[in-house]
Amino acid sequence: MHHLLRPSTYRFIDQSEMGSTFSALQSFATDDTLAMSVGKGDSPTTARLWVHHNTIVLGIPDARLPYIGEGIDYLKEQGFQAIVRNSGGLAVVLDDGVLNLSFIFPDAKEVNIHDGYEAMVQFIKLLFQEEGFPIEAFEITGSYCPGTYDLSIEGKKFAGISQRRVKNGSAVQIYLCVTGSGQERAALLRHFYDISKKGEETRFAYPTIEPETMASLEELFQKELSVQDIRNRMLYKLHELSGHIVTDPLSNQEMAWFEQRFEHMVQRNGKALDHLE
Repeated sequence: MHHLLRPSTYRFIDQSEMGSTFSALQSFATDDTLAMSVGKGDSPTTARLWVHHNTIVLGIPDARLPYIGEGIDYLKEQGFQAIVRNSGGLAVVLDDGVLNLSFIFPDAKEVNIHDGYEAMVQFIKLLFQEEGFPIEAFEITGSYCPGTYDLSIEGKKFAGISQRRVKNGSAVQIYLCVTGSGQERAALLRHFYDISKKGEETRFAYPTIEPETMASLEELFQKELSVQDIRNRMLYKLHELSGHIVTDPLSNQEMAWFEQRFEHMVQRNGKALDHLE
């Protein structure tokens, strides 16, 4: 088991039932805040769960698509809002069937960036070990936001991982498509890219999405699941790994950092998308 997964204490923050008014911008600001706190040693290693309703999280390159305004208009017509994230990667779909987990690890300057990714992969494999399906980590061509640490079963991707480092802490973030249709989510983004690019040549190589490469865990396991079920499994596994869990809310210092980081996220999104006004 990766040493990053075996701290003496886990701090557990559950924001999976915050509702539709909980913005993804708040989530990324929270992870930045926790990375600062964990990096300073003010907080133990933290696991944070989060769910956002009908949100497309764009990567910075997505904001440079030649017809991004038309693409965002299309997403709005489909009932989705769009924001630009501060971690790596490209567009992903978040809805109430997608559970996100952030691990906030310390010692970012001393721990290889791949360690964070590997720790997350190990945790997810451990989480679903009893299901009996081999989970693999490699880039799934045709998926949205393809990357080296795509998680898949029999070639169908159900999760993607990104990482952001702030000060001396690192936030490793994964989205897990728990319920719903992986193909429908992928088809939404395929249409988004078709509209936003219109076949033009671009410096950046945007993915050609093939919806059949994506699936939810419910589809892959062929059994009924819920976000709450996976949340409970995670909490049990974290307790198994460390034996001690605290649920401390954000401290006064963390709240001050959060306000700064949230304002930064709002300003960053304004700059990324201001050409659409």
